[in-house]
Amino acid sequence: MFIRLVADSFSRRPRHKLLTGAALALGMAVTTAALSVSLDVGDRLAREFRSLGANLLVTPQADSLPLEIGGVDYRPVNAGAYLPESDLGKLKTIFWRNNIVGFAPALEGPVDAWTKSSQTYSTPGINAHATLIGTWASHIVSVPDGSSFVTGIEKTNPWWQVEGRWFKDGAEECVVGKSLAARSGVKIGGALHINAARNNLSLLVTGILSGGGPEDETIVAPITIAQEIAGKPGEYRRLYVSALTKPEDEFGRRDPNTLAPGDYERWYCTPYISSIALQIKQVLPGADVRVIRRVAEGEGAILTRVRTLLWLVTFASLLAAALAVGASSAASVIERRTEIGLMKALGAGSGTVGFLLAAEQLLLALLGGGLGYALGILLARLVGQKIFGAAPEFSFLVLAVIVGLAAVVTLLGSAIPLRRASRYEPAPILRGE
Repeated sequence: MFIRLVADSFSRRPRHKLLTGAALALGMAVTTAALSVSLDVGDRLAREFRSLGANLLVTPQADSLPLEIGGVDYRPVNAGAYLPESDLGKLKTIFWRNNIVGFAPALEGPVDAWTKSSQTYSTPGINAHATLIGTWASHIVSVPDGSSFVTGIEKTNPWWQVEGRWFKDGAEECVVGKSLAARSGVKIGGALHINAARNNLSLLVTGILSGGGPEDETIVAPITIAQEIAGKPGEYRRLYVSALTKPEDEFGRRDPNTLAPGDYERWYCTPYISSIALQIKQVLPGADVRVIRRVAEGEGAILTRVRTLLWLVTFASLLAAALAVGASSAASVIERRTEIGLMKALGAGSGTVGFLLAAEQLLLALLGGGLGYALGILLARLVGQKIFGAAPEFSFLVLAVIVGLAAVVTLLGSAIPLRRASRYEPAPILRGE
């Protein structure tokens, strides 16, 4: 009988049911699109933000006070402390190892560089004073678990553009900043002669580097060459790390030394930039890990604003759906006033009447939520493809959440009309009052 009453209600009043279902479907479609993009946008934007460069800098704890101008270290190449290159595979053993998308060690020092085209009979010894940066271009790192990881400056500094090609690790090759190349007459495929305190080298120029910063005045070569010049084999002075992180909230900015054990575990197991920095420090003895704040904070601010916008859109769509359901439900209850009075006169209690009307609304919520999810996924894929270059995938979790939200919105929107229907007295209704 119960199923018959519900089916009869749908067949005799299709207009109200269609309006309610359409309102739910549209509201759930917008909610589905916003939730799907919101769940996917964090990782998507975080990976896009890696084009901003490394967000962590590792240096020796015992290093002397650096002398930097314009981001270039002008200390003598053999001054200061160093860290062993052999420990770098441990970065892929930390808890958030999969969030480490790239790292590259660097060893810098001043050198004199010249080419044959820069020398003439009148000035046979002309030199260009420059900084040589030793690093990895595309290097295979052995991880302690037996796997390997390919990384280098291409991943930590993706905005560096090279005309030609990057050097090969271990080869006597280099790339030269475009400003230095123009000043010294460097050409791709030519030889660049390096005069340093310990060594005189001749490097093959494989590319011209353009980065828009101090690197345009530098020579970038395999780190083995810089280590040979410094007399520090297997060591480096700086390590640039690019990691996927979660924007730091108030909890993430707390001092981990002041946290209770439970809070500390929660902080440690969240990919905050500070927690990843601590984990790196734990696996690299003698290292000091600093957050490059201008990058990390910029990422966090943008991610927070995008997510806030999506949540506001979700809230607005749910509110609109609830109001539409409430209006449709109120109209339906008024039309069915005589039917409700007759049911009560025949012995149906207020609870029975309310349960019958709520069951009808929940069935609408199921249908409207399912249709809204299907429409929302199409909208989410369109938005994701156009804005982020990749569409969100189907998710049973989002489907369950949308159907649940549809049920909640339907019950909340129709709560007042259902309450009024349960309080109807049969006698005045049957008398026509």
